[in-house]
Amino acid sequence: MILAGARANLGGLTTRGRCLLAAGLALSVCAVAVGQRDLLRAAVFLIALPIAAVAIVARTRYRLACARRLDPPRTEAGRPSTVRLRLDNVSRLPSGVLLMEDALPYTLGGRPRFVLDRIEPQGVREVSYPVRSEVRGRFRVGPLSVRLTDPFGLCELSRSFATTDDLVVTPPVSELPPVRLGGDWAGGGETASRAVSTSGTDDTATREYRHGDDLRKVHWRSTARVGELMVRQEEQPLQSRATLLLDSRAQAHRGDGPGSSFEWAVSAVASVGVSLTRSGFALSLLRDSGAPLTPPNLPVTEGLLLDSLATVEATSGTNLDGAATRLRGGGLGGVLVAVL
Repeated sequence: MILAGARANLGGLTTRGRCLLAAGLALSVCAVAVGQRDLLRAAVFLIALPIAAVAIVARTRYRLACARRLDPPRTEAGRPSTVRLRLDNVSRLPSGVLLMEDALPYTLGGRPRFVLDRIEPQGVREVSYPVRSEVRGRFRVGPLSVRLTDPFGLCELSRSFATTDDLVVTPPVSELPPVRLGGDWAGGGETASRAVSTSGTDDTATREYRHGDDLRKVHWRSTARVGELMVRQEEQPLQSRATLLLDSRAQAHRGDGPGSSFEWAVSAVASVGVSLTRSGFALSLLRDSGAPLTPPNLPVTEGLLLDSLATVEATSGTNLDGAATRLRGGGLGGVLVAVL
């Protein structure tokens, strides 16, 4: 194992390093043949220099730590995001010249390359570069690969970091004007509440008194009728609900790429969904088959909505029967917005 590692490290010698090593070996043979000690010392120096360079570079490359940050990690199609790279030298030795290259899908642009002269012991270097995609999706950024060389250019070894990050490119979102919507418990898009009467009338919602309840909330009329302490029920907040339906059938749309009608529909659903979410609506997001576009049993937040729409694709469905069955089945309620 050690010999294999040493052989691999020696394979990192550059042409200059190999020539210097070969010259040292040849000179050592000549020095022994003619019995010249001074010549032998020079040969040892020529051999030791590239070997020392290999040892230092090999040690330094595993003493580097990398961190990557996306700012922001979620962006709209056509808008830029910044990738920030941080490289730490945790070694007691300074690094040599560093050639950095971060892997990117072609959609985000060409692979960025950076050259750093050196990083002092315990030193830090930070670099950044912009990325932008005209199409939505989830794109992997990384891994980062680093090539290290010594100051004399005798050795060059590579190191690849396994960490990657995902950039989520969402459909464009347009800001919509506020609209008063009808439906179950809709109150102009704001969280409504069922006001429970506190005037003492017979239709007041009450419950049995529990230890710790405020005695000021005792409903005396109900208490007299039931024969035990009854208190007024607290206000129970009810949230407005809405269902978004995206017709994702390929046959229902025209065009390709960002200008297609399908992309317009996805953007429309995103815009309506963001507007409703910010107005306090509890959302359900369905596709033409009736299947949910978001994970079940999770509240549809703005982030989850955009993440789901970032990767939605057109389907081979032929009708909307599944969606109609799901809507008739109940359990959704509220406002229905269908983008067909």
